[in-house]
Amino acid sequence: MSASLFEPTLPWLVEPGELYAQVAFARPVRVSFTYRVPEHLRSSILAGKRVSVPFGRGNRQEVGYCVDVHVRPPTHHPIKELDSIIDSKPLLSFSMLRLTEWMATYYFCSWGQVLDAVIPRAVKDSSGTRWAWEVAPVASPPTDVSPLSSKQRLAWESLSSQSGPIFLDDLCRQARVGPTVIRGLIDKGFALTKKVRTKTSLDAVAPIARTKPLELQKHQADACRQITQSIDAGVSARFLLHGVTGSGKTEVYLQAISHAVERGREAIVLVPEISLTPQTIERFRQRFDSVAILHSHLSDSERHHHWQQIREGKVQVVIGARSAIFAPCGKLGIIIIDEEHEGTFKQETTPRYHARDVAFFRAQQESVPVVMGSATPSLESWFMSQRGESILLSLPERIGTMNLPRVEAIDLREEYRQQRGLAAVGPTLSREMRSCLDAGGQVILLLNRRGFAPALVCPQCGHVERCPHCDITLTFHKHRGQTMCHSCDLMMPAPRQCSQCRHPEIRLTGFGTERLEDEVKARFPGVPMARMDSDTMRSPGHYESVLSGFRAGEIKILLGTQMIAKGLDFPNVRLVGVISADTARHLPDFRSTEKTFQIIVQVAGRAGRGEQAGRVVVQTFNPQDPTIQLAIRQDYLAFVRRELPDRQAGGYPPYQKLTRIIVRAKEESAARAAAQQIAQKLKQTAGLWPGVVIKGPAPAPVTKLRDFFRFHLQIHTPDSRTREQLLDKGLEDLGLPASVEYAVDCDPMDLL
Repeated sequence: MSASLFEPTLPWLVEPGELYAQVAFARPVRVSFTYRVPEHLRSSILAGKRVSVPFGRGNRQEVGYCVDVHVRPPTHHPIKELDSIIDSKPLLSFSMLRLTEWMATYYFCSWGQVLDAVIPRAVKDSSGTRWAWEVAPVASPPTDVSPLSSKQRLAWESLSSQSGPIFLDDLCRQARVGPTVIRGLIDKGFALTKKVRTKTSLDAVAPIARTKPLELQKHQADACRQITQSIDAGVSARFLLHGVTGSGKTEVYLQAISHAVERGREAIVLVPEISLTPQTIERFRQRFDSVAILHSHLSDSERHHHWQQIREGKVQVVIGARSAIFAPCGKLGIIIIDEEHEGTFKQETTPRYHARDVAFFRAQQESVPVVMGSATPSLESWFMSQRGESILLSLPERIGTMNLPRVEAIDLREEYRQQRGLAAVGPTLSREMRSCLDAGGQVILLLNRRGFAPALVCPQCGHVERCPHCDITLTFHKHRGQTMCHSCDLMMPAPRQCSQCRHPEIRLTGFGTERLEDEVKARFPGVPMARMDSDTMRSPGHYESVLSGFRAGEIKILLGTQMIAKGLDFPNVRLVGVISADTARHLPDFRSTEKTFQIIVQVAGRAGRGEQAGRVVVQTFNPQDPTIQLAIRQDYLAFVRRELPDRQAGGYPPYQKLTRIIVRAKEESAARAAAQQIAQKLKQTAGLWPGVVIKGPAPAPVTKLRDFFRFHLQIHTPDSRTREQLLDKGLEDLGLPASVEYAVDCDPMDLL
């Protein structure tokens, strides 16, 4: 893609006749609308700009996105006229318009909804923008200064002595004159001025010590060579970099990016939000002069500034979460997707895109390679490599002298027999922690449940307290003294008695990170520790300070949810404890085994990254479970061989395309009836295409969410084209009641 695509030629300036603009709106309407372009806007209309137009029967003013400009006469009359153009320059290039158009088709939503999501709100609002007038001498100023007043001569002398343009305010201050004096210089042909965006504090990044590329081991060098060859060839190759934890995937990324940057290209690096650690960012800033970071903790002004810097070609590497795939790079050279298996690359609101698939389309358009890296690739990505749709690059060994940690499964049933009462940390893990700490090592404990206790149970009638708005058990948060619904964030005082039988006692059941923290503090008094979950990590500053303290050895025990399971590289971590390997194993979701395997392998990989050997203790009620056994052995290939036949038998990805339709309404009967109506029409339509299977409708596993009752159905199709045709025909003219809503989720990451 060339940067000139932002400013294309305007053939209609020399062609007579009426001019029309196609406008898409951020509404669930999968068509664009035609508007006549008035004569006074003819020279400034461009695809990619926002426009203000009359919309609907009442002709209310609405902002839309111009997606095309043409001279084709419309087929319907009358045609409304464009009112105004909002943007001075297009917000999207031609290439990005094609990308968003594909997304609207693939993810079955409107083009305008995609455009509204792709352009950051901060950019649309021009957040933090400050403008100033810049003054410079004309190229050939007059030699006769007699027309200038005495003050104008002072200003001219000051301006002439500058090495380049100067801000108007600075020139006035230096020459001790007012703005009208400078205006006189301009009017008399001595100077010119232009409006520019002022720089902010973000333009100056604190200097950081640069590091040199490391010497690559054989497998790393082979992988890097294949990637750089595709950069030089200008082809859109897909690479799956499968490397065990600690095998040096990041160094391969860095050297491949360096190759692109040396050739004047730019890189986009996608990482899960929880992997955007200071440690990750620092490694890139140590290698490259200009790095932009895009993540949820940026202020609007920061986000807008970074976006503008990227668009102006002043950034070599863009690092961010899933939405960074839309960064306006004008000379893209490579896309990296680290921890590509992570579910956070899938957006759960419209447009429900997956950054990996969007990256594929963008890379194909712009003829650049995509590199997906993971120790536990998603089965979809692995299957692509086996079918020849991507190139498999393997890093089977840890770099240097590091060995994979020794992993052991501990049977919690036996552990509970050996101790009085229930505890999160069993006797074996407790002994290992004591031994590790005594030897000067550090410990990481993973428990993927926050709060103190995930359930409040009546010991008399067995009733479990639930959220009044959701089909979710309430979690007790001890330090807040309240219960909380982790779906709708409802907070309410902990009940003093059972809400069903009024028994005056409620039992706290299960363990969350808050309860684990209290228990570890009691067992290891005086040992500095920290908890990392969404309750404690309220700001990026807190997140960074905890990791800095852990890196410095000031914190000895780090416990938390999955945010500590990946992206952390601390050489002194000698022990990792998985408090409960069964948390996600039996969820009603076809990916539950895959997610369980991935999180155990990923967190185990945090151990043994230094000179000392690492150890991992996995607590489970079912140590013989095949998924847990394979995770303990860190045998990804054996896991794939076991899991893929089950996926194929059920018609699930990667063998078929899966679509989920969720229907919701405040009345359960209305949601059920609408789901049945949709299912019936889809099943009638499905006969047109072989290989289509429609399951349901049925109540969603979480049937009630935020006061809405939810039903869902699954659509299994052999390919995305069949899905598109089926949805187009099967969901038209449904005539559902206004009280019913439905959402189409293409390639869902979970079915809850």
